[in-house]
Amino acid sequence: MAKGGSGKKDIKERKPKEKKSAKKRYELYEVSGGKAVAKNKHCPKCGRGTFMGKHKNRHVCGKCKYVEMTSVKKEE
Repeated sequence: MAKGGSGKKDIKERKPKEKKSAKKRYELYEVSGGKAVAKNKHCPKCGRGTFMGKHKNRHVCGKCKYVEMTSVKKEE
């Protein structure tokens, strides 16, 4: 037999869902001469459409963690 109670489950208060911001894919391209040109490099492992993040001394793919180091020129 069922234990005492009204038979209803305890209803917890739910937090309102936060709206997620839209992906800003339009910032990754620029229009020149009627064509869309990518600003960042594409990952050579993942292929076209997966952009690499641009950092101070490297380019990093967020999907497969591929890294390309770039040389930084020192001013004397």
